Amino acid sequence: MENVETTILKNLIFNDEYSRKVLPFINKEYFESYHEKVIFEETEKFIVQYNNLPTKEAIIIESEKRTDISDDGFKSICDEVGKLEDTPNDLQWLLDTTEKWCKDRAIYLALVESISIADGNSEKKNQDAIPSILSDALAVSFDNQVGHDYLQDYEQRYEFYHKEEEKIPFDLEFFNKVTKGGLPNKTLNIALAGTGVGKSLFMCHVASASLLQGKNVLYITLEMAEEKIAERIDANLLNVNIQEITNLPQVMFENKVTKLAKKTQGSLIIKEYPTASAHSGHFKSLLNELALKKSFRPDIIFIDYLNICASSRYKANGNVNSYSYIKAIAEELRGLAVEANVPIVSATQTTRSGYGNSDVDLTDTSESFGLPATADLMFALISTEELEGLNQIMVKQLKNRYNDPTMNKRFVVGIDRAKMRLYDCEQSAQDDIVDSGQEEEYNKPEDKLLTKFAALKF
Repeated sequence: MENVETTILKNLIFNDEYSRKVLPFINKEYFESYHEKVIFEETEKFIVQYNNLPTKEAIIIESEKRTDISDDGFKSICDEVGKLEDTPNDLQWLLDTTEKWCKDRAIYLALVESISIADGNSEKKNQDAIPSILSDALAVSFDNQVGHDYLQDYEQRYEFYHKEEEKIPFDLEFFNKVTKGGLPNKTLNIALAGTGVGKSLFMCHVASASLLQGKNVLYITLEMAEEKIAERIDANLLNVNIQEITNLPQVMFENKVTKLAKKTQGSLIIKEYPTASAHSGHFKSLLNELALKKSFRPDIIFIDYLNICASSRYKANGNVNSYSYIKAIAEELRGLAVEANVPIVSATQTTRSGYGNSDVDLTDTSESFGLPATADLMFALISTEELEGLNQIMVKQLKNRYNDPTMNKRFVVGIDRAKMRLYDCEQSAQDDIVDSGQEEEYNKPEDKLLTKFAALKF
């Protein structure tokens, strides 16, 4: 009786359509016997090199050239190739059977490798790698999408245009305006501010608001302890001044947290890493571990903050400049956002000249201008003595891939530092902001044209 491996090998040789669909997904390690691995390797090599299917004779000739095959092994290969005959099979059945075989073999091999690691038999990997190995094996599948055919796939494109994009909304009106309803998945969003202006406060507030919406929130901190971040979120969600949290009786504290838990279906996980020691690879492992141990998959991730992350590609003390290093971190975090299918929110410092500046710009980004080049949304948080007196903080859009950044370019939000909260200000607070973009709206298109011509004339 013919086994699955033989069916796969013969169709790789005789069935061109099948071969081109499945070849990218088959790993030689999936085959158990050595002669099957050799036949697959030579078939794959021939197709890649000549863009055509090999004959049985070609496989035998190429196998004979190998120096890693004994005489008995070569004889087994010849016998196995001789048995391969072109017999018709339903293509969809072949694809389904091959996909199931690949999944089963990937899981089996992952389990074997995980047991070996657990027994201490691996020199290269430790037990922390096991969740990632198993996760990768479980994710094996055939993806036949090789690109968007502009003329053929117009229906998919039209449907995409009219599909409502999944977003994480803010609880702040103007942030929703400038992002068209919130933060989309697969994006990197950066707050730029000086020391003490409110980067962590902003992220803690948005994390709190996301939790109240029933979202799963992951907050990664590399600056403050987990308990300090939790304390800020307590102040926000429990409606208690941060200085007074330690004075709350335990019963009252428990009651407030219990009532809060009843208001949301979401969860909030706070994870602390030592400064400059963790990179996107560590964060990916954390996601896998949370999924396996707690069945927790975040809807949004906060990283506090980007400049004190490590890079998975460069060593911090290596021969690399700050531009390349910070840009690499930003690219890796955006890659993580795409892979995890979530928005990532982080922050960065201003330069020394930007600190205390009432009109922060992209050039005030600390260490690397490569960061704003990678971010999808970047905005500055600006605080002055006048704004502090009004309990306000100014937000200035620096880069925006979601909307026109010249509209509502600047706006203010209220800030309650004692309760680690942001809130919407009255519209009158926005009216006097210079160059906010709000005044550039026109009632009719011709009004805009008249203004442009008047400017050219005079």
